[in-house]
Amino acid sequence: MSYSSSFVHDFVRRLGEQRSVPTKWQNDEFPDFDFRDASDHNLLVSRSSPRSFRLGTGASIFADALIPAIVSAKSEVIFVTCFWAPSVTLSALHDALSKLAIYRRDTRSDAQSTPLRVRICLSSRSLFQKLFHPQSRHGRIYPPSSWQKDFGLPDPALLEAGGIELQVKSLFFLPFSVMHPKFVIIDRQLAFVPSCNVSWEAWLEGCVELTGDAVHCLMSFYVRTWEAGLDLSKPLQNYTAADPVFEVQNASLTLISSPAHHRVTLDATTAPLQTIILPSSHHWNPVFHPLPWQKYPKVPGTPLNIALLELFDRARQSIYVQTPNVTCEPVIATLLDAIRRGVDVTIVTSRNMMLIEQLVTAGTTTAWCIRSLVRRFNKLEAASEGRDLEADGRSLGRLRVSYFRRRPSAKANNVEGEALIGGQGEEPVHSHLKLTIVDDEFTVLGSGNMDRASWYTSQELGILFHDGGFAGTVKAGVDSVLDGRLDLVFDSQRRQERD
Repeated sequence: MSYSSSFVHDFVRRLGEQRSVPTKWQNDEFPDFDFRDASDHNLLVSRSSPRSFRLGTGASIFADALIPAIVSAKSEVIFVTCFWAPSVTLSALHDALSKLAIYRRDTRSDAQSTPLRVRICLSSRSLFQKLFHPQSRHGRIYPPSSWQKDFGLPDPALLEAGGIELQVKSLFFLPFSVMHPKFVIIDRQLAFVPSCNVSWEAWLEGCVELTGDAVHCLMSFYVRTWEAGLDLSKPLQNYTAADPVFEVQNASLTLISSPAHHRVTLDATTAPLQTIILPSSHHWNPVFHPLPWQKYPKVPGTPLNIALLELFDRARQSIYVQTPNVTCEPVIATLLDAIRRGVDVTIVTSRNMMLIEQLVTAGTTTAWCIRSLVRRFNKLEAASEGRDLEADGRSLGRLRVSYFRRRPSAKANNVEGEALIGGQGEEPVHSHLKLTIVDDEFTVLGSGNMDRASWYTSQELGILFHDGGFAGTVKAGVDSVLDGRLDLVFDSQRRQERD
């Protein structure tokens, strides 16, 4: 049995075992899957053809990929994000939708007209919105009268005149359970899975574009969370040759630049890659243990959690993790176990990013957890000094930890927007990319962080690709963007450590 088939087999078996053991949070899962059922397995294990991989700030990725894809849709746009805030990104989206609506209004006819169905789904817009949000899985659907003022969207009358059928909906559960996934699906054929929100933060982000059967799996996840009444067996209204075509290349859409922007177009002629969609259902804060002397609870057995743990347990040579935060103790413990087996572990994270959120959701911070990880590694190394490594056949793996930083030569960011449009653009000040690569073969992208919120409470979405070529392409792109943007914290081979 190949490594790939073995991984899928063990992954599915582990999911079933988790489901067969009742837990106090199992009935609170949203959405709910039964992974003992083969039909639910088919919503996870699939194939896809990645078309591109991008890095940059959120604004540059939206301008380069997501907004052009949205306005090129023929029948339907599914746009799921977590945070929504006034920003250059939102202004660019408003401008593009307005131009699209005007074009459709001026060129469409009543006899030949396919409506464009657009669904915008979000979780967090403001503190007030979260405090008073309905605690129902039906969420809140916002009236058109609120779209301009509260969401910065075009005039509802203009959208209607252009045949754009828009709905804006939010889901949020107190105390701090956001719907954290981010993805865009165009006409149920093309999908983008970015790490960025509609927001003003100048952070390093990533985005993978794909087609294939995995897009249907993403649609199924969307339906279970956001639109339970949508029947995917019914096809979209057919787009006809007589319908007007919005030429994105000639639309003068807003261009937003960043010195960190990187784009790789992938070979569409290669065979589809084994791809696993990894949802992580929302849970209402299961067994929160904020005090340092309390033993950490078992993580919920979601597909994303189980897949990452299985990958870490099976790693033979290397684990690369890039994440905004590191505050999940089970992750740290599992990475230390991998180091004991001789696996090299590299972590790239951010310094002093979302500190209040870390303290509220985890009772600790990334800096404290990284210092703890280094201390525990040093204890492992000291304990191994007396062992006969030749006889034992194993030595400790290498541990490298770095903090992301802006390039020292970069000018201050103008997050209000003028400097972002054309010119050098915005330099990222933190890394918000969520990336795991194991043994240069398995790549996981998506919304999940290595923090307690992602592993225990928030709804997340990951996507796993098994292909060495794809992993190499992603890693090469990341390495090129990280050049000059890392502060080394610890390297066990260089014996270099600093705060």
